[in-house]
Amino acid sequence: MGGSYTEGMSLYLTAAITHEDDWYVARCLDVEVTSQGETVEAALANLREALELYFEDQPVPELHEVMTAPIRLDVA
Repeated sequence: MGGSYTEGMSLYLTAAITHEDDWYVARCLDVEVTSQGETVEAALANLREALELYFEDQPVPELHEVMTAPIRLDVA
């Protein structure tokens, strides 16, 4: 799905949320956009707003399915 973003078009993106100090950090896994908030809901709302601003000036990228998987790492 490449091309320009047009009003009324829906994109389905994936976000990862982490809790860092007193903030929740929401990061889009499809494009390099990150935001934060004091709650998960606020972080996601702020990320949505940041993504809307990002796509005002950027072409819609070709999106690929994002897969997540846990990784076990034994450290000494």
